Parts: sequence; structure tokens; C-alpha cells
Amino acid sequence: MELLITDKAWEELQTIQSQTSLYLLLWYDTEGCGCGVNGMATIRFVKQRQPSYKRVFNPRILTFIEEQQEIFFSEKLTLDYEQGLFRLKSHEGILNPFISKQQLTRGITKV
Repeated sequence: MELLITDKAWEELQTIQSQTSLYLLLWYDTEGCGCGVNGMATIRFVKQRQPSYKRVFNPRILTFIEEQQEIFFSEKLTLDYEQGLFRLKSHEGILNPFISKQQLTRGITKV
């Protein structure tokens, strides 16, 4: 699995990451969606790597994915930043066009 981070997205990520020194996690958020298959692909920062995390190739920042959630993501992803929001997309289309900076740090205390 691979995550490409565009230059614009990387600039924005650094403003958050430099304050926290955390890992980037691809996350399939099912909170409030009813069941484990309904959810939204997103990203968030986490403080610690869990044993169930699998490494995602990304030369800019250590990136992981929860092993069981890998099925919800494409093999190659791109993280971009447009109009104040992060966008997670693949060749199949946009997975999540509305990832705010607040959502990136939401997982710090929960995950």
C-alpha cells in the first residue's frame, strides 16, 4: 500500500505534525454509521504505533493503517489539500473530500 502526499498537503501536515510529532494513520471511521462496514475513509494523527498497524509506503512521514481496515482502501492513494481541506483520493475516485485539520488531531486521544 502506498500514500502519495502532494506538496500542498505536506505543507499543511507539517504545521500540525511539528506541534505534535505523531504518526499519520489511514483510518476507516465507522463512528455513528451503524455498523462496521459503513464508514468514511480518513486520516488522523496518532501518538503511538499499535501492534495491529501495518506500514504504508510514504517517504514523507511514517504512515500506518489498521490491518483489518486495509480492505476499505485502494492500493495507491493520494492526499491533497484544497480550499482549506484535505482530500483523500485514489484512481477510483475521491474517498473523502472533507478532512479538516481538526479531524486529523481527533484521533490523538482516542486511538
